[in-house]
Amino acid sequence: MLPIHFAPLQGHTDDAYRRIHHRLVGGVEHYYTPFIRMEGGGLRSKEVRDIRPEYNEGVPVVPQIIMKSLKEFEYLTSEVAQRGYTRIDLNMGCPFPMQAKHGRGAGLLAQTDIIRSIAQAIEERPQIQFSIKMRLGWEDKDEWRPVLEVLNALPLTHITLHPRIGTQQYKGEVDMESFRAFYEACRHPLVYNGDIHTLADIRSLEEAYPRLAGVMIGRGLLARPSLAIEYATGQEWSPEKRRKLMTDLHQALMEHWQPLMNSDAQLLNKLRTFWEYAEEEIGRKLYKKLMKSGSLKNYLSAIREITHNS
Repeated sequence: MLPIHFAPLQGHTDDAYRRIHHRLVGGVEHYYTPFIRMEGGGLRSKEVRDIRPEYNEGVPVVPQIIMKSLKEFEYLTSEVAQRGYTRIDLNMGCPFPMQAKHGRGAGLLAQTDIIRSIAQAIEERPQIQFSIKMRLGWEDKDEWRPVLEVLNALPLTHITLHPRIGTQQYKGEVDMESFRAFYEACRHPLVYNGDIHTLADIRSLEEAYPRLAGVMIGRGLLARPSLAIEYATGQEWSPEKRRKLMTDLHQALMEHWQPLMNSDAQLLNKLRTFWEYAEEEIGRKLYKKLMKSGSLKNYLSAIREITHNS
């Protein structure tokens, strides 16, 4: 049975979502925070809140940091460690140009000298367990090769690989031929990430890669929040049971966010993000109704249809 890791997605997997998913569903080995980065010489307030221990109590959370230099790595690592965390995930996979073109995320993969300096800093911090999430490269599917030579010498808990290049973002097919080459060359426990939506997807990875150390799922778990627990128990849920869970999660999130919002319109905009990846689970008709709801009243009416139409 492979450990399931919940990948971070900005605007979706905040501290409230992680707490509620862990309480109502479970089946997840670790939840990773949306990446923490430097801005204006410090941390953004929403990122500070997201990693505050009191907002993550009882949840197996791993903060993720994104950096373009040794200086940023050292600052972010210090800030996270000061809050009591002993595990940190390094983001070398974010494909979004706003980050990558500044040398962060997948954009760091071509900067082997910077990666070497960060690697030395990792070795100087044995009190922290580091993992790395990465892609094959930014523009070239073989950029990982010199990077892995550096990473193989480090004391990492694992590497997570998404087998696309950064410029693809999430388009096109995952490159399983390159994943196989990475799998053969990697000396660390390897976690697979990318385009996992069903139990069959996970089981096919188990069969194809016997030494695989885990699976990281992001969009697939947002679309089907029960996927990890279904896999852990070996019992596939009916579509009706899956949709019931989604409405229960949604209700708990609404109860969390409602007192914090200034208006129904603000609450509506926040809640709609919950369904962004769920079109296949709830059907196109209901999905469009939710996304085009002009008022909270109409939106909640559409929510009730999800379970009534099951």
